[in-house]
Amino acid sequence: MKDRRQLYRNRVYYGGVLAFNARNSTMTCVVRNFSRLGAKIAFDGSAILPDEFDFVVARKSLTCVARMVWRSCNEAGLTFLDTNDANDIVPLDWARKLRTSERTNRRLESRIEQLRSEY
Repeated sequence: MKDRRQLYRNRVYYGGVLAFNARNSTMTCVVRNFSRLGAKIAFDGSAILPDEFDFVVARKSLTCVARMVWRSCNEAGLTFLDTNDANDIVPLDWARKLRTSERTNRRLESRIEQLRSEY
């Protein structure tokens, strides 16, 4: 099999997180090899993953959109999209906090409207 990678990938053992479905669904993975252009990941079982998703590797301070290039039942090869714009992507924990805050705000606004209608 011909290796079509543009850059050599270093063997690593990092923890990673895949986020998809508007960041409502997440899945942990193990990063097996890594370069600035892509990675090979391993995960438990045969997961149903979309072709593109948010990819987070905390140890490397990496948050980017990744596209699946190939996959087997419990491994996949990724290429990173727009790694230069990685600062524009909101980290996963921030997105969760924002979603929680927005829900709280909607409940409070609803309660304010309810109180206003009573008077």
